[in-house]
This record gives sequence, structure tokens and C-alpha cells, in this order.
Amino acid sequence: MEHYLHRSGIGTATKHQRIALKSTNFNVVSSPWGFKTNSKRRIICDFDVAHCNLFGPLSLLVAKTALLRRKPLLLHAHVTAEDFADSFKGSTELSGPLKRYLRWFYSQADHIICPSNYTKNILQTYPVTSPISVMSNGVDIDSLQGFETLRNEYRSRYDLSGLTIFSVGNVFERKGLTTFCQLAEDTNYNFVWFGPYETGPSASQSVKKWTQSNIPNLTFTGWIPDKRGAYAAGDIFCFPSKVENQGISVLEAMACGKAVILSDIPVFKEYYTHGEDCLMCNSTSEFKQAIDLLNEDESLYKKICRNAKKTASEHTIDLLSNNLTNIYNSALHNIS
Repeated sequence: MEHYLHRSGIGTATKHQRIALKSTNFNVVSSPWGFKTNSKRRIICDFDVAHCNLFGPLSLLVAKTALLRRKPLLLHAHVTAEDFADSFKGSTELSGPLKRYLRWFYSQADHIICPSNYTKNILQTYPVTSPISVMSNGVDIDSLQGFETLRNEYRSRYDLSGLTIFSVGNVFERKGLTTFCQLAEDTNYNFVWFGPYETGPSASQSVKKWTQSNIPNLTFTGWIPDKRGAYAAGDIFCFPSKVENQGISVLEAMACGKAVILSDIPVFKEYYTHGEDCLMCNSTSEFKQAIDLLNEDESLYKKICRNAKKTASEHTIDLLSNNLTNIYNSALHNIS
């Protein structure tokens, strides 16, 4: 599934892990297929630790191989039934069966990694019986270097002027699409959502409605070639998401020193502080008030930007590298 998910949060989180592991003594094999060992052909190559970021049939094959060979099996819980719902057409109806499958799949692990205590608590209610560690997905600050130089290019490309409210990532209702669009309708600011969206049979009614709405101050860019352009063009990152396990785009916006407005949901309160490195809101009217406040209060705007950048610096790839190393070494020790 990597080809389809490389633009998603799961794809980005996996990329962060591979970058982090380059500075360690672990040799990462990203494809387990078709290796020869001891002159014999095996479906799955030899390995010391299996770390699966997804839960589909091929991940299940890797997981079963790890259990059969008595190798440590680490399952990364990027997905819960709660954040799967409201993503695409039919996803809400599938979330119930998915929950039952994830309870079974995750419980096979020697160890589960998830990006927040919020996610850990959700998994424990399923219940998932395996031990769980919380580890931030991190932010690749190096990948954002030079974003400022793209501001004029991307603002010109999408005809943006004045204060611009933006979001980054796949366009889903779960990520607060309706709230984002209602804010555009109710204000005169520019609103732009940088990221791909479905137009075919799998597109939800909400996505179809809003991406075809022709609201004059609202733009959906579709996929963009350089994410840095999004963070360069926007001024206030608005993310009224209903459910998140962490939200890498939030950390990326913070790393770029952008003012951030978020939903007042448990996972964000776990990592961020209202009035210090972000503003948190419970309704469309509160989001509107927050945007107006940041537009009118320059000192608050600068304070949020400054503190947001500091928060992002606490989620480095180096820290991710240390966390993964400790988890892998602990798994190897416990299995022996």
C-alpha cells in the first residue's frame, strides 16, 4: 500500500522512522520479499525485528512470520476505528468491523507503538492486550528548510492576498472540512486547503459538496509538488479536525513558525497548550473569533508563532531515533 499512502500521515510517519533509523545500527529492509537465505528461497527474508505500520493482508503475513519464527513483532497503531470513520464514502459503516479486526490484529503484537496517550487509551478500551508505548511521529524539520522562498510563487499560483487561512493534507470530513468551509463562507479572509481529494466513487458527499461549492474565497489545490509551498503561502493554520491520533501537519506548521488554531480535542490538549503555542476551539463561531483575534492582536499572533516553533523543536527526528532504538533493543531483549 506504500504507493497509495505515501502522501498520507501514515506514509509520512513511516518515512520519518526510516530517516531516524539511518543514524542507528539497525539495517532497515523496507521490502521483505524474495530474499535468498542459506541457498533456499523464502517468501519472507530473515530479520531480527518485524515492525509493521499497516494492518492489511501482507502486513498480516509478515506478522504471522514473526510469530512463527519467534521474532519480536512491533505493530504501529496509526489507525483506529474512530479516526477511520468519516474519511471516505462508506468508511463510517466499515469502522465497526474494522474495530473488531484491529482488536484481534493489534493483540498479536509483542509490543504496540502509537503516537499519543489518547490513542493508547482508545486501544485499551477495545481492549487490545499487548503492551503499548507512546511515541510522537516527530517532524522532519530538514524537509521544510527554505520554505520561505516559495511564498510569492505559491501565493501567486493560487491568487492569494492578505491574511490567508490554510490547511494541509488529504481532504476528509473527519479533518473538519465542513467547519473550514463554513468559516470561508462567513468571513472575507482567503481560505486554501493544500492537499489531494477524491472525485470518484469513493468520495464522500461532504467532499463532493464542498470541493464543488465555488465559494469565491475558498480554494482546494489538489496535490501540490512541494509541501513547503503550502506552509509558505499560508499565515494561520486552521485544523478543525474531529479525531486525530496526533496530526503531523500540525507539527509541520508549527515548525514553520505559523500560528495554529486547533479543535479542542484530547489529543491536541495532550501535546499543545491553548493560549501559548496555539488556540483551541469548540465551535465554528469560536474558530471565527480566534482568526479575528490573531488578525487584530499582533503581539498574540507573534507569541503563538514563536511558541509553536519551540514546541515543534521538541519532536525532532533525533528523539524519534532514540525512542525507536530503545523500543527495538527492549523487544530483542524480551524475546530472547
